[in-house]
Amino acid sequence: MRALLIEKDDQGYRAAVQNVDEANLPAGDVTVEVAYSTINYKDALAITGKGPVVRQFPMVPGIDLAGRVTQSDSPDFKPGDEVILNGFGVGELHWGGLAGKARVKSEWLIPLPKAFSARQAMVIGTAGYTAMLCVMALEQHGVTPERGEVLVTGAAGGVGSVAIALLAKRGFTVVASSGRSEEAEYLRTLGAAEVLDRSILSEPGKPLQKERWAGVVDAVGSHTLANACASTRYGGVVTACGLAQGMDFPATVAPFILRGVTLAGIDSVYCPREKRLQAWDLLARELDPKLLELVAREISLEEAMAVSGELLQGKVRGRIVVDVTR
Repeated sequence: MRALLIEKDDQGYRAAVQNVDEANLPAGDVTVEVAYSTINYKDALAITGKGPVVRQFPMVPGIDLAGRVTQSDSPDFKPGDEVILNGFGVGELHWGGLAGKARVKSEWLIPLPKAFSARQAMVIGTAGYTAMLCVMALEQHGVTPERGEVLVTGAAGGVGSVAIALLAKRGFTVVASSGRSEEAEYLRTLGAAEVLDRSILSEPGKPLQKERWAGVVDAVGSHTLANACASTRYGGVVTACGLAQGMDFPATVAPFILRGVTLAGIDSVYCPREKRLQAWDLLARELDPKLLELVAREISLEEAMAVSGELLQGKVRGRIVVDVTR
């Protein structure tokens, strides 16, 4: 099979598309013929070696995959079943989706929702599924459209793009924060009512600022997350799911103890199966397939290395879908 393989040895760290013997696939009770995978921020870090994502070598990256079961020792899946996988350490500790085949644990898989093709499911991928988990958390904590504006940071990225579409569909007034002014029209097409330059939030700010946001979906971290918390309204909710600006959180407890702000961490990697299925069911019911094409950019397996560099430089809009068959 063809696979994007990451290796690290005396010759250094490198990633390249190679022909790999299927006998080298890791242990698992289900084998999937992969149709599509994706390039997420974590994948880009792994492929370029810019972050300590990969824990063992050699490694096939790709935290997402969609395809068809070809062999199964699990009673939950049979050959021919269409499935998707998001997270569970795949692409970090276990060979991932950027290959012709994957062998994985059955408990990591869920059925492909009937509303989506394999390609559409990967346009959504971990980023879109994470966005839905953020929206679910906001609503579970009582954020409604009547309570005020919702801020989405890193808005032109994968999480941000899908979050805007989902929130707008549910009637929220969405304010998008982005460092790419040329993407303003794209963000408005997705449903943003206003677009802010990210510099407003990305620099060090006061620990408590003018109240504005009823809720926040933050995929950026660092000063952006700190400023978002500092400007969230009394009783508001901030969901944190990314670290594009940094892993640090240079903030104070003031918003939490003086305004009752809730900071909700969103983990999509090891999210329980029940919540995972709920999120995908909601995506199948609420996400406009036409918007998926607006968000998507399809590439070949060979293009994954170059696109990973673009993503880390903030030059990628929306979602990168990889057709692993070409």
